[in-house]
Amino acid sequence: MTVHFIGAGPGAADLLTLRGRDLIAACPVCLYAGSLVPEGVLAHCQQGARIVNTARLSLDEIIAEIVAAHAEGKDVARLHSGDLSIWSAMGEQLRRLRALYIPYTITPGVPAFSAAAAALEVELTLPGLAQSVVLTRTPGRASAMPEGEKLAAFAATGAVLAIHLSVHMLAKVVAELAPHYGLDCPVAIVWRASWPDQRIIRATLGTLDAAVGTELERTALILVGCTLGTEEFGESRLYATDYDRRYRPVGTTPRFPEAS
Repeated sequence: MTVHFIGAGPGAADLLTLRGRDLIAACPVCLYAGSLVPEGVLAHCQQGARIVNTARLSLDEIIAEIVAAHAEGKDVARLHSGDLSIWSAMGEQLRRLRALYIPYTITPGVPAFSAAAAALEVELTLPGLAQSVVLTRTPGRASAMPEGEKLAAFAATGAVLAIHLSVHMLAKVVAELAPHYGLDCPVAIVWRASWPDQRIIRATLGTLDAAVGTELERTALILVGCTLGTEEFGESRLYATDYDRRYRPVGTTPRFPEAS
């Protein structure tokens, strides 16, 4: 028996890896975070599978479901939204399973920030402007932020910020970022990226509050950075005609003469 932790993606039912789909279909038990995982993903469950919405369950109750499946020798598909490596609460479940000697696997999923960037039709890292993306959030009741992880500290680097779980604290976000990025810095808020009811607001730090109005929902991502609204950037050297690459040797003495 194995528990398969699966990143179910940002919302669209077809933004699921083939491995994730096949594991869901193979497991007779499926535990899913119903508040965020779309029901369309559950269509891959085998007929007669035990499907449990964990939205109202405590950690102890979730582990109890897994222990019961383990006793019956039934594999479990454990679905979380987005990708499992960030803000998934997977770590505490893994710790419990290790203590119980219950085996598990982890299958990554498409993260929300990636789906949001696709919806905005942007590359977040552009030559000469930004080469780093910081995934962060503001403090919440469920998880406090470590002392050194302040928005202002990240903003001081000039990196693109993907701020999760923070749209309800928009005024605080703008106040902390504006001194570093300036009020004319492009911002985008993407609600429920890739879902059928996806919504996008484009603005600047200075106009964001007025653009959003009273439309505040927690299932939104705030993206901040100069790469969100410009055509003024250099081209990557990767495809330059004079750039000597392993698979495209250039000149009389290329770095990789044997490449083909």
